[in-house]
Amino acid sequence: QVQLVESGGGLVQAGGSLRLSCAASGRTFSNYGMGWFRQAPGKEREFVAAISMSGFGTKYTDSVKGRFTISRDNAKNTVYLQMNTLKPEDTAVYSCAIKSGSWAIWTGKVDYWGQGTQVTVSS
Repeated sequence: QVQLVESGGGLVQAGGSLRLSCAASGRTFSNYGMGWFRQAPGKEREFVAAISMSGFGTKYTDSVKGRFTISRDNAKNTVYLQMNTLKPEDTAVYSCAIKSGSWAIWTGKVDYWGQGTQVTVSS
């Protein structure tokens, strides 16, 4: 059974940094695109970042470009999201997602979701 477990969330002041991790288990994920979404209270879930199977392709939503970096370690079946210069508007539950055979995570059509980790940025 596939499991995605996120970690690394927490409370940070504006301008600070956090690194999220999402560990996948249950199969080999080198042929899965991986990515992150977030959902703030009262808002719809939105795409944040995606990374291709090889790790060479990345895509970000405009609001995080230049501040967030997505990466993956296929040997560890893990995807990361390094978040720098955090802003209060980044406050949300961050969830990872994976998609077999494609890295078009931004479509929202994914195969598996993680439970999410809370990120809170204070002003």
